[in-house]
Amino acid sequence: MDDHGAGARSDEHASLTFVGTATTLLRLGGFTLLTDPNFLRRGERVHLGYGLTSKRLTDPALSIGALPPLDVVLLSHLHGDHFDRVARRDLPRTPPVITTRHAAKRLQRWGFGGATGLATWEDWESTRAGERLRITSVPGRHGPAGVHRLLPPVMGSVLDLERNGQRILRVYVTGDTLRVPELRSIRDRFPDIDVMITHLGGTKVLGVLVTMDGRQGTDLVELIRPATVVPVHYDDYGVFRSPLEDFVAEMRRRGHDGRLRTVVRGDTVELAAFPHR
Repeated sequence: MDDHGAGARSDEHASLTFVGTATTLLRLGGFTLLTDPNFLRRGERVHLGYGLTSKRLTDPALSIGALPPLDVVLLSHLHGDHFDRVARRDLPRTPPVITTRHAAKRLQRWGFGGATGLATWEDWESTRAGERLRITSVPGRHGPAGVHRLLPPVMGSVLDLERNGQRILRVYVTGDTLRVPELRSIRDRFPDIDVMITHLGGTKVLGVLVTMDGRQGTDLVELIRPATVVPVHYDDYGVFRSPLEDFVAEMRRRGHDGRLRTVVRGDTVELAAFPHR
């Protein structure tokens, strides 16, 4: 890996490197983004609130020290398996952290002065050398109605990469959500999604499902109709009850396996825009 561990890329390049949990390194044109930074090691415990903890079952593929320089950190919500104590201690303070308003307030107290909180449908932009990256906060609900109020507010994100005024790639990061009615508005406002990065795992807390399992994840694919689906967040903690195989099997059963792009921790997949129906 050169360019600070990344490998040279052209202006046309877009890729995802899977670090683990919901942590990915996205290279979108000239922009480098880190999502949901979770760098605890295998065997360490994460705090989920209300005295609940869960043990990490895997190691992250990269350490914070191995990351390239970051333009943006994208954080779906402030939970211990998405922004852990290692990230709090070691992440650089310079890059902006785009997140919920709830999370931004706490991050600013922790010294992340660039933390920016977005309400649903608000956006943040950055431009350089003829390219524009726009991040729009979209709905997400981290559990059934009522139960979600006991968990940190969560957002999904739509990332639009534009070059010379023309959109060249649209990526939807679901965040930790269930397949709930609020997500219909994402398809209405953002058709033609090229890549959906899907948080799965069938996470259960005290027996209650709070992230999508294989069935719900496939339901969301059918709603959003992305060209490509990259699953993440499925086997790293004991509270994850629906393994990747559940999603893969359900996608194949419903005839959507052509959209599926799985990636092993530490590997990189190319992201591309596709003609849409």
